[in-house]
Amino acid sequence: MPEVDLIVIELSSPVLVGVYQDGELIENLSSQEQSSEALPALFKNILKNYKINHIVYTRGPGSFMAIKIAYIFLRTLCIVNNIKLLGTNAFTFNNNQPIKAFGKLYFMQSNGTITTQKFEEPPLAVFELPKKFDLSDYSEETAPLYVLPAV
Repeated sequence: MPEVDLIVIELSSPVLVGVYQDGELIENLSSQEQSSEALPALFKNILKNYKINHIVYTRGPGSFMAIKIAYIFLRTLCIVNNIKLLGTNAFTFNNNQPIKAFGKLYFMQSNGTITTQKFEEPPLAVFELPKKFDLSDYSEETAPLYVLPAV
């Protein structure tokens, strides 16, 4: 069974999972389902075909529920299967574009600070899996990054 690392981008639809061998993308999986449905289905097949060494996931900002579900699912999977979990902020995979918060508010990142900004027209922010990646670029900080603006 091939040994691989994964990147999971679960904050919006589609949910994306990249399968990497020696830092090179070898398989790109996606699901239009919500994270709660997509992750179990995607990982059922992944676990049949690969031995996972590391999982990198987007710990936020983004959908509060998607972050919470992904963290609980992935953290449990990693504990049970002795997999190393790593985290990054979601701006890593969308070219630092706005990320939907709620209503017309979007998360923005500038100089390492995350704020919210209102947009009348929703900005186009597409998440993409990198073709190559280096595990040393990701953090052992895996706690969800809940950026909840004052209401």
